[in-house]
Amino acid sequence: MPILLTFPPPSSFRLGLRAVAGKSGKLLASSAARQLSTRRFVSGSCAPYSGKGATSPMSLLRERHSRLTASPIFARTLSRFRAITQYTSLPDSYEDIQGLPFRKEDLNQREVNQIFGAHLEAERANELLRILHGRRVAGTLNDPNLQVNTAHFSDIDKRKALQYLRENIPVNEVINAGLRAEDELKFLEGQEQEHGDENAEQQFEETGRQNPPSDAVVERVEVPTGRLPKPPKSDSPYGESPFDRIRARNIAKRKAEEQRLEEERKQQEEEEALGNIGTLQTEQQTPKALSPRMQKWAARATSPLTEPPKMKAWERLLPSLAMTALVLAGCAAYAIMYVPPRRAWRLWPDIPPAAATCLALIGVNLTVWLFWKTGPLWAILNRYFIVVSATPKPLQLVGAMFSHHNFSHAALNMVVLWFFGTRLHDEIGRGNFLALYFASGTLGFMTSLANLVLFRGLEFTTLGASGAIYGIVAAFFWLYRYDEFKLFGYPPDPMSGPQGLAFIGLILGLHILPLSRMKVHNIDIASHFGGMLAGVVGIDLVKKHMDAKARARAEKLKTMHALGGGLNT
Repeated sequence: MPILLTFPPPSSFRLGLRAVAGKSGKLLASSAARQLSTRRFVSGSCAPYSGKGATSPMSLLRERHSRLTASPIFARTLSRFRAITQYTSLPDSYEDIQGLPFRKEDLNQREVNQIFGAHLEAERANELLRILHGRRVAGTLNDPNLQVNTAHFSDIDKRKALQYLRENIPVNEVINAGLRAEDELKFLEGQEQEHGDENAEQQFEETGRQNPPSDAVVERVEVPTGRLPKPPKSDSPYGESPFDRIRARNIAKRKAEEQRLEEERKQQEEEEALGNIGTLQTEQQTPKALSPRMQKWAARATSPLTEPPKMKAWERLLPSLAMTALVLAGCAAYAIMYVPPRRAWRLWPDIPPAAATCLALIGVNLTVWLFWKTGPLWAILNRYFIVVSATPKPLQLVGAMFSHHNFSHAALNMVVLWFFGTRLHDEIGRGNFLALYFASGTLGFMTSLANLVLFRGLEFTTLGASGAIYGIVAAFFWLYRYDEFKLFGYPPDPMSGPQGLAFIGLILGLHILPLSRMKVHNIDIASHFGGMLAGVVGIDLVKKHMDAKARARAEKLKTMHALGGGLNT
């Protein structure tokens, strides 16, 4: 007798699903029917025992929740986006104020109007829905500490949002809240155990006389509002012991201390770099507390800009470069056209011209230093007497060469100016000397500004007369580059002293040495190099111009003598 396979008639539920889903829903109908038609009954005790001991009801609830949600719901997997609905799938970065996405795309304004009405904007409505969906998953829907994040929404809007979420995104809020409560309990127990371990560690480390225990002050432990931290895993088969926790805490303390020291080192380097890198200004002094009046002037002198203006490098450098070319041309014209005044026209006729010129420059530098101590002048000084790489102004190149913040910086520059300036002035005259001074200072700051804009950064500023001073010193030694110098009679005769070229090489070496070290410094080396270059090139031009004038004067005298001899005969 042949055996015929008999199939049971399809159920009404399967026929309904097949009619709605069509051919593509056959698999859906079959799977859903199998799930709904098969019922499994599991019998067992309320708290079964395992190898690890009694299993808590919340653990059973967690296992049941993961088992029920392990198989995907096919009606939801037709879309690529799947909203997070399980507490165990909550991301570590979850925060209540950010919430969780409840759908692939946010609701548009038309959909928001259908749910809440026309009074709520789409952006705020989606924000509320994300926060509430996150609380449903995190189990914190009724947490009073989190209501501040939704306090700006009305209760009616909150109820409508919850109703929409419960109708469209099914979440087992009871199970999620229970799992959250269990994790909070474990978190609080862990915190109490850590405090107990710390007290035990302190008692273990004490070697002196034991004091009687005092009343302990119970501190309230704040539970995180986002994802609760996961307990650290131990590699030991016996679990994590109190000594493991003490060792881990000590390692964390050591890492935190190392990180703090590294941050302090970086902050110190940034403070040194952000200070004014005035030339030869090697120490960064801690600013003193300002009086209320000085604070008012400081606020008026401070720029309202929070960041450097968006400009290209050539836009920052071109105006200053044009100013540099104009100053250099003016210095050349002044050196050529200068005529020494008569003795009666001089302001200090009894003082030699070299001393009078250097004293005038020293007086201007010290006057500007005193201006920096006067609060009402800070706004003008910040605008024209300091080179600011973020907002450079052409006149800053000239004003900054007379500007010093520290008296030690100004005094050192003025001593060098007096020592070398008077000697060079006697050799080349006032016109050539002032032309070299202004050309060296301006070109030095132009070099520094280009270095800051192109390489170092827009947060730096610079000021000081060092660029001009180094130009004068380099011009002096270049003028006598083959002559021998003796300092206070040393080296004694018959030994010969170093030449001027040796001093120039020494100055260059002292400036190149800091560049080779990987250490933050506040010396404007670029300004020094620019000033020295201007001094060397300038003194060569001055020497050629002076030699040409001397030859012309000799030819003129020779011609006059020749004419005078002819007339006498």
